[in-house]
Amino acid sequence: MTDSPQPSPHLSLQNKRILLGLSGGIAAYKAAELCRLLKGAGAEVQVVMTKGAQEFITPLTLQALSGNRVHTELLDPAAEAAMGHIELARWADLILVAPASANFMARLAHGEAGDLLTAVCLARRCPLALAPAMNQAMWSNNVTAANLALLEAAGVLLFGPAAGAQACGDVGLGRLLEPAQLLTLCAARFATGALAGRHVVITAGPTREAIDPVRYLSNHSSGKMGYAIAAAAIDAGARVTLISGPTALTPPDRCSVVKVESALDMLAACEAHTGDIFIAVAAVADYRVAEPASSKLKKSADSMSLALVRNPDILANMAASSARPFCVGFAAETDNLAAYARDKLKNKKLDLIIANDAAATFGHDDAAVTAYWPGGELSLPAQSKAQLARQLITLVAERCRSSHG
Repeated sequence: MTDSPQPSPHLSLQNKRILLGLSGGIAAYKAAELCRLLKGAGAEVQVVMTKGAQEFITPLTLQALSGNRVHTELLDPAAEAAMGHIELARWADLILVAPASANFMARLAHGEAGDLLTAVCLARRCPLALAPAMNQAMWSNNVTAANLALLEAAGVLLFGPAAGAQACGDVGLGRLLEPAQLLTLCAARFATGALAGRHVVITAGPTREAIDPVRYLSNHSSGKMGYAIAAAAIDAGARVTLISGPTALTPPDRCSVVKVESALDMLAACEAHTGDIFIAVAAVADYRVAEPASSKLKKSADSMSLALVRNPDILANMAASSARPFCVGFAAETDNLAAYARDKLKNKKLDLIIANDAAATFGHDDAAVTAYWPGGELSLPAQSKAQLARQLITLVAERCRSSHG
């Protein structure tokens, strides 16, 4: 007997949500090892089992390995009140049914939703992969081939099957792929791992500097770029802390969010939440009112003067800290973009700075930037902030490895 293939130690499913479905078949015993490998690669795993699957392996085994309650019933009042079939379908980044029996494939191909697993598969918003496992004669049957054609036409992915000796004594196609092979195929669906194991702290949005209890000084930053950077860092496998000024945006899923108002609030939050990488995207107010009024200022004179004092430079403070992270700044300028960006890179002792045109960026969904670092630069054309964020996170990961290892 040969050893089963082992997954690459570099595979990562960090921050990914995998819904592992089990249908009935002797190969269901392999799901225990598959669940262990998925968890080991950083994935969060929820398990859904058909009644047939429960005849071969117990829900308790998969609960212990996944760390989550196993889902078995479609019409379970307790489950529907918590994570029902629609929530499970929305939760997953990938659904993997392993093993996928001939019966399960037939029901799914024809749109049946009589149990929890088929209902979740039909309600999904994410990719669905099937790992077939059945007798070689069942696999080669024309009916199975027709069902498979329907599933593939609907965009369902196929992982396997493998050829070899089967539990019934036959030899041929129909074996479930080994867990390590299934892990590799799952990981290949995602561009993850560039920041696996890193803690990334990101600032986003504007700050508000109080004039009195109802008025403040601020700017036009929407927070869209910072939130997009946070989402891209999560996808790259990082543990993300998002320190956000006031915005109307919904924070990305799977990150820790710290809400702040003023520049002083943001500085305190940054000092309290240190990471390996610090990305300062927020448009922090340069000045604050020296003595904010304790009650609402009344309109009396034709003009009013406010005494302003400089706010601390959060990015420079973080770059000068004793436990210095890899520091990335953003320079939003209206003119002399390259010169100002290079000056900030040098004067603040940053590792990387991203320069953009403030007028073309604030509040917009698209942006173009140029990144500068000691000895290099890279221009990225106008594109959506989500697309841009993914490219910038790739650059941050490369520069971080180059500079800090």
